[in-house]
Amino acid sequence: MKKGSPKESQPEPESAPKPGTPGVPYLLRLYVTGMTPRSVQAIRNIKEICEEYLQGRYELEIIDVYQQPVLTKDDQIIAVPALIKRQPLPLRRFIGDMSQKEKILQGLDLSPKPHRPDAQQ
Repeated sequence: MKKGSPKESQPEPESAPKPGTPGVPYLLRLYVTGMTPRSVQAIRNIKEICEEYLQGRYELEIIDVYQQPVLTKDDQIIAVPALIKRQPLPLRRFIGDMSQKEKILQGLDLSPKPHRPDAQQ
């Protein structure tokens, strides 16, 4: 045990950055059950959302509950597919195949991109 070493204190942020702010990393965990059609769809949907709205600012961890059941206790998973937004706070949970894009975006504190009519149809 070191004696007399000063304890480094981490300054507490006075105002945390707003979610969706460029540069703020998103830490996401997607729990699935093997490669069932519903799991595959959830993976595809959340990857599309992340690439479109969080490109370069997210880390997505995909966890198969059959292979790593212990991890389900950490996040108190009771249904799958389930997405946990760990960072930025507040923690959020989503259950289902992640096909309700607007609800996912709202829960991630992201705004849908404005619809622009395509000039070249």
